[in-house]
Amino acid sequence: MQGCDASVLLDASPENPHPEKEAPVNIGLAAFDLLEEIKAAVEDRCPGVVSCSDILIYAARDAAHALSNGNIHFDVPAGRLDGLVSSAAEAQAELPDSTFTVQQLIDNFARKDFDVEELVILSGAHSIGVGHCSSFTGRLTAPPEQINPAYRNLLNHKCHQGANPAVVNNVRDEDYETVSKFMPGFTSRVRKISDFLDNTFYHNNLARIVSFNSDWQLMTHTEARGHVHEYADNATLWDGDFAESLLKLSKLSMPAGSKGGIRKKCSIATHPLY
Repeated sequence: MQGCDASVLLDASPENPHPEKEAPVNIGLAAFDLLEEIKAAVEDRCPGVVSCSDILIYAARDAAHALSNGNIHFDVPAGRLDGLVSSAAEAQAELPDSTFTVQQLIDNFARKDFDVEELVILSGAHSIGVGHCSSFTGRLTAPPEQINPAYRNLLNHKCHQGANPAVVNNVRDEDYETVSKFMPGFTSRVRKISDFLDNTFYHNNLARIVSFNSDWQLMTHTEARGHVHEYADNATLWDGDFAESLLKLSKLSMPAGSKGGIRKKCSIATHPLY
């Protein structure tokens, strides 16, 4: 919302009791402790030099490279500053939600100067990770033309295993026993090693086996659907385009006049330019 300024890493404090990481739309975010460990190691070697914002995009770059088996790679310029503004209410109001229609998604991305193609490209990150059942409740009763009934049954089964459990985004990463029970024809595609960042999101969307309504909605728009087909057919093209779009995302600047600095700890706001 305020640019690539690491504001999502800030913890609650007396000055800011509800930072953006508390927004329901951010329920799936994790690994904050790992980023804090990285920051501590960097501070030990060169204190006050590298911002949490830069560390965040470096981590995203390295994770994308590792999870894609080296297929996704890009150079990241440095120089970002850490912001002081972090609001759960603002995050909930401005971030794209998993329940959005395709037009809401297009309008939301356009406000940050991302077009329909870039919306489809960045959605491809859902080939990895997890989503909480509360984020796709509507899909549990969606009609067959919107979701594969066998996959819908699988999601219902998983969502009754506890209070709002997390479910993998990609059925390829599900446990073999569950897939064999609900989608036996899919068992040959189950991977022993999960979280491989590739173009399988697009194949899944074409087969109506995506969990989020916002992902399925891409199939309801002519241009977006064309790009889904495009990236399903060309994994190498998606690798390169995803790298470019992620880099563009990392360059979102703070609003004019904003104060930024370099935090000593990523979870605690400190005075700008300490």
